[in-house]
Amino acid sequence: MIKVNSSQFNHIYNNRIHFPYSIALLAGYVKTQKNIHKHFRFEKTFVFRDNLDSNIEQCKDTDILLCSCYVWNWQITTRFAKEVKKINPECTIIFGGPQIPNHIEDFFKEYPFVDIAVHGEGEFIISNIFEAYLKDRNYTNVNGISTKDFTTPPQKRIENFENLPSPYLTNMVWDLVDRVDGISWIASWETNRGCPYLCTFCDWGSATATKMRKWTDERLFKEIEWFADNKIPYIDCCDANFGIYQARDKQLAVKLKEEKLKKGYPQTFRTNWAKFASEKIIPTVKELQAADLFRAITLSLQSLDETTLDIIKRENLKFDKFSNLTNQFRVAGIPSYTELIMGLPGETLESFKKGLEIIMSDKNVGTLMIYNCGILPNAPMNEPWYMEKYKIKTVRSPILLQHSSIHHRGIEEYEYIVTSTTSFTTPELKEMYILSWAVQTFHSFGVLEYIQRYYESMNGLSVMKFYDSFLEFCKTKESIFSREYEKLTKHVDNGYGGKGWSHHDSQLGDLIWPFDEASFLRLVLDKNKLIDGLENFINYIEQSHEFNTDYNILKDLIKFQVFLLTTRNDLEEIKSHDFNFNWKNFFVGNEKLQPQSKTYFYKNLVTEQDQMKWCAETAFFGRHEKKYKFHPEELSEKTLAELTSFV
Repeated sequence: MIKVNSSQFNHIYNNRIHFPYSIALLAGYVKTQKNIHKHFRFEKTFVFRDNLDSNIEQCKDTDILLCSCYVWNWQITTRFAKEVKKINPECTIIFGGPQIPNHIEDFFKEYPFVDIAVHGEGEFIISNIFEAYLKDRNYTNVNGISTKDFTTPPQKRIENFENLPSPYLTNMVWDLVDRVDGISWIASWETNRGCPYLCTFCDWGSATATKMRKWTDERLFKEIEWFADNKIPYIDCCDANFGIYQARDKQLAVKLKEEKLKKGYPQTFRTNWAKFASEKIIPTVKELQAADLFRAITLSLQSLDETTLDIIKRENLKFDKFSNLTNQFRVAGIPSYTELIMGLPGETLESFKKGLEIIMSDKNVGTLMIYNCGILPNAPMNEPWYMEKYKIKTVRSPILLQHSSIHHRGIEEYEYIVTSTTSFTTPELKEMYILSWAVQTFHSFGVLEYIQRYYESMNGLSVMKFYDSFLEFCKTKESIFSREYEKLTKHVDNGYGGKGWSHHDSQLGDLIWPFDEASFLRLVLDKNKLIDGLENFINYIEQSHEFNTDYNILKDLIKFQVFLLTTRNDLEEIKSHDFNFNWKNFFVGNEKLQPQSKTYFYKNLVTEQDQMKWCAETAFFGRHEKKYKFHPEELSEKTLAELTSFV
């Protein structure tokens, strides 16, 4: 028997790790080829990062090594394969996955221990490789591969999935792993393949030739039952556009709901929603919500600058329609979050600020999430002509695996981050990052949201001028905010200097945090210190802009702002506070601000006693669901007794 080992290394998140789904697809298809399968024996797949020496030793007599390669496991995979080749030179090492570049010219010089590189979908290709291995090991007639001597024509895309067995229904995923105490398994799940869009920063459209292909409803329904029966807590749906098949995807949501309500599993369903989400997707989301399977829907913009959108081949809804859509989701009780990318070619510092101002000025927009622009190996943005045309410069940076554990990380992984283009310099990009921190931490998370809205309503101070003043305050005045700002500037210099973006703070647990989340959590751990900081900042605003606001209004405003935040000091089930002004009606109903005795109540969003779990529930799990702040329109003015009995 020909011994086949394989690797699909991953990271542990919340004591969970992904099944080796890609390897299971390959092994499952090979098993359907009777004349081939009988000659090969698939061993367990290596997935854990802390057993590398043992993994290498187990391959000392391996005939074929299959390596599934992604940006998050490239360094460990290449180290592993290199060492296997040293102790077992006769082993045929095959690399596949999204990290294998289409432009292969120097690949085998840099990675001489790799014998075959697979391009694109691997099921048919790996079967053809195995067939050639049995015959004469002449791979020149196998499409879709490269070796140090040749590259063959591309393999045609798989049009019919009927002959691809399910890694789950065949139990192939269990055959390839050892069950480990204390570890749960995440199921990667495809309901379709392909993407009709050609965004240049993404390799999805180019990697799948844009054509959409679906698995059968029957198979998908049975897989959902398998997830529930096998107590799989987390489904990571790999679709590029879940919800694009509205009727079919709603039925999948119904089935997920039914299994969860009946059997308790799966517990979480995560996906990439259709790029042009609309109100038509609401019924699908509602089905998932009914079983607590849904967190939030993505409403991606990436940029609001028309020049940038044209360069990256991205089409967005017009912002007025986008705003209306976010409002429809909000009215329907569906959390949403908006994504932007820093560092896209065509974007300038001014256009980026303008986009932020448009988004923050709209009260309908939900959680805002802003990312660096990464360059994927096979994204159109990585084409040499594209890089040259827009003078794209990058830095090799340790990859940010946010919310992963600081323990057992092993070999560092890297990605390439854009640092400058024809439209912005690196110092300007750093300014974009600092602005992004300010608006995410203080506006989206809500630390300054209603203070800003007050000054805009009463004094005409625009969103960006407000946050420009805030950043100037951070630079020049000592406060809890300036201490965060100092940490931030070092973080930004390190990040764009190639030292990575991982941020760990022991008082927030043993996770790697995005910096904006960490800042927010530190600020709300002590409500009294936060109030002192807000008072200092408001004094600065009043003086620098020569405002003359009544002290009693400002003091009450600060109380109201902090009252809406999820703070560590407040763990009671019902939060309540007395106020001297009609803040709810002022912010929600556009009423004139006037002295009125008000007592507002709401059910606390997070009451977890353990601080580490509280942090995770507030800003990690709870970010998409907005557990970090409460909205004024939902405040109750009932008596405490009435509200308690109601809850």
